[in-house]
Amino acid sequence: MEQQQERDLIVVGSGAAGLTCAITARKRGLDVVVLEKEPVFGGTTALSGGVLWIPMGPHGRQQNPADTREAVRTYLMHESGRFYDQAAADALIDKGSEMVEFLQRETQMQFVPTLYPDYHCDAPGGAQVGRSILAAPYDIRGLGPDMARLKPPLETITFIGMMFNSSNADLKHFFRATKSLTSFLYVARRLATHVKELLLYRRGVQVTSGNALAARLARSAMDLGIPIETSTPVRQLVVEGGRVVGVRAEGPGGTRRLRARHGVVLACGGFPHDLKRIAQAYPHVARGGEHLSPTPKSNTGDGLALAESAGGVADIRYADSAAWMPVSRVPLGNGREGVFPHLLDRYKPGVIGVLKNGRRFTNESESYHDVGAALVRACEGQEETVMWLVCDKACLAKYGLGYVKPAPMPLGPHLRSGYLLRGATLAELARNAGIDPAGLEATVRAYNEHAVRGEDPAFGRGKSAFNRYLADPEHGPNPCVAPVQQGPFYAVRVVMGDLGTFDGLQTGLTGEVLRRDGSAIAGLYAVGNDRASMMGGSYPGAGITHGPNMVFAYVTGQHIADRAAAPGTAASAIRTEQGVPA
Repeated sequence: MEQQQERDLIVVGSGAAGLTCAITARKRGLDVVVLEKEPVFGGTTALSGGVLWIPMGPHGRQQNPADTREAVRTYLMHESGRFYDQAAADALIDKGSEMVEFLQRETQMQFVPTLYPDYHCDAPGGAQVGRSILAAPYDIRGLGPDMARLKPPLETITFIGMMFNSSNADLKHFFRATKSLTSFLYVARRLATHVKELLLYRRGVQVTSGNALAARLARSAMDLGIPIETSTPVRQLVVEGGRVVGVRAEGPGGTRRLRARHGVVLACGGFPHDLKRIAQAYPHVARGGEHLSPTPKSNTGDGLALAESAGGVADIRYADSAAWMPVSRVPLGNGREGVFPHLLDRYKPGVIGVLKNGRRFTNESESYHDVGAALVRACEGQEETVMWLVCDKACLAKYGLGYVKPAPMPLGPHLRSGYLLRGATLAELARNAGIDPAGLEATVRAYNEHAVRGEDPAFGRGKSAFNRYLADPEHGPNPCVAPVQQGPFYAVRVVMGDLGTFDGLQTGLTGEVLRRDGSAIAGLYAVGNDRASMMGGSYPGAGITHGPNMVFAYVTGQHIADRAAAPGTAASAIRTEQGVPA
């Protein structure tokens, strides 16, 4: 027999947006439950960098007091082009700071500033600093027995399970561990602490980045008595009289019908593993190319499909339907494979990216999204959308390449698995990789002519503050540019991946899912990557997914609570346990 339960609000998905919406509504007095398809909570958030783009936020006002509302608007207008929405821009500016202050004041959520420049900081309205913040590190023992239910970080970007801060603050010590006593001692302490954690808990407990963001939000939800029910996929929306009044969900106890007095919020993580939809949305997939997404494999477009069943619209509108990420396929042994996102290596001096013809095609030190978009376009008309990152012996030893760690870590396993390709000469490397030898030799010869002076007239590497931010500040005169000249030479094959989708459900400003005629579907809301990005398929800065997603999830939570508290509703008399009026 189908079980029946009733709540004020049902949130489907346990990433940052879903949990932010749930926390906001609960603090306003609503009875909220979070339903999660996977056996672990955290969604894509737990695998992410944990950065939020919050212009004019409390941290940014201290870092960059000269920043202005007009500058933010100008930048967003420049970046999102014809999809610019001034109401959304103003809401992001007005509510972003409010959301951050609310979470830091009322919950376990804490943020720290970063030094990230906007990705296009030289564009009109761009900023050199002050718009990106980061989840503060967290000791997940604070989750108690629920620590086991936190989605672990992406295996390929940890070192024996140890996480690095995505702001790049501590990676410099690992790169310099053999050259600096300070860095050596720092690394030794980190390793010793981590090994102790592995022995005691079988996982690292000092987490950073998106794992810290997910853990802090989950702890905050649990503190408020919000159940996060894992292994509970939602299969159907319950619609009565044109209004969404609940869901049917499966779980360990069987199928349940849950009624929602004030709404259902979809926060299912977009559609990066919906094979049918990405074949329509991704140009390189449509032409037969490979695509490897490091996002959770459970992100199969459930939220979009549920909304469409009730009349929602999820058209493919953006030229770039996802946050592109160049990735490589990593053999992990015992038949397992992982996906490595190339977040840092492309910026380092001495690493270049070439196509099958051996030619460079873009500034490798631009953002992952920009390099990905350039790769998709450079391979138009070809069956494969692929590039190779190439470097020489000295560069590999100093910085590593992809999943390959710098010296003194061994290269043998990566060479034997075929992940790392090697050649005594550039021509031999090209033949081993399937690159045109003459093209690669000509490219490196032309690149080196200027690289010895730290110049890149072809693509301008190192000209922007963002290019330089993730490069090597100790390498001069250009922290992004060095020649490729000392054999043997190495390469890693790189294809397209994503950090999440940009296209999604059409919604009102406060999150109501809209029909094609623009009318709202009563009782149905979307947040996070289920909702179409306000950026229009562009990627202006670090954290433009989490930042707007959490801000508008906060806005949606407040909106639902306002409607529930309107005169004449049962919820108008509800008070939270903390004494906050409904």
